[in-house]
Amino acid sequence: MKIEYSFLATCLAGMLALAGCGSDSTTAQLETEQEATTKAATTERARAETDTKTILFFGNSLTAGYGLEPDLAFPALIQERIDSLDLPYKVVNAGVSGETTSGGKSRIDWLLKQPVDVFVLELGANDGLRGVKTEETYNNLKAIIQKVRSKNPDVKVVLAGMQIPPSMGQKYTQDFREVYTRLAAEENVALIPFLLEGVAGNRELNQGDGIHPTEEGQKILAENVWDVLKDVIQEEEV
Repeated sequence: MKIEYSFLATCLAGMLALAGCGSDSTTAQLETEQEATTKAATTERARAETDTKTILFFGNSLTAGYGLEPDLAFPALIQERIDSLDLPYKVVNAGVSGETTSGGKSRIDWLLKQPVDVFVLELGANDGLRGVKTEETYNNLKAIIQKVRSKNPDVKVVLAGMQIPPSMGQKYTQDFREVYTRLAAEENVALIPFLLEGVAGNRELNQGDGIHPTEEGQKILAENVWDVLKDVIQEEEV
């Protein structure tokens, strides 16, 4: 019995040793596989980030989403549309409330430290409301476009057209509107005819000040932008 017990004990010890070795081997293999998977995922994320292009929305309070949460402003809604279509674009909202074309011309240099693939320019409304000379507005917008192109030669530019109330005078109102059509033709940029189309003058789609869109109004702005931007993106992807 003692011999049999000793023999069984020896066999059991050997089996446990083998089991232990197998466990160590399996653990090592799992760790190796996990490490390889992690590295692959990291590489894939890095590749995705490298392939992701930037759409910079450069504007005033309309772009910033004045009076609303940032994720309700039309640039954020454009990002949602892009994500739903699984397109490789990242939206950057560079809207600042109260911005004029003169202020934008000074501010753009700092933003151009990062590469830009699509540039959406939405400025001029505050110029019009302040009665700034239309030629000055035209020159500032043109300078912004040229600065962006100088830093990013292959950039696609989208210009958001703006109109002002007729209370500013018929000639000024017409000259102001023509600033955008003139720029679009001369600089060969895509034009959103009127950013606030379907929203301007509608009390239900504007906040109490009658100027800034509500959440529903921002959705319409997003559609106005997307109608033009989608074609620009398609050209970029070809």
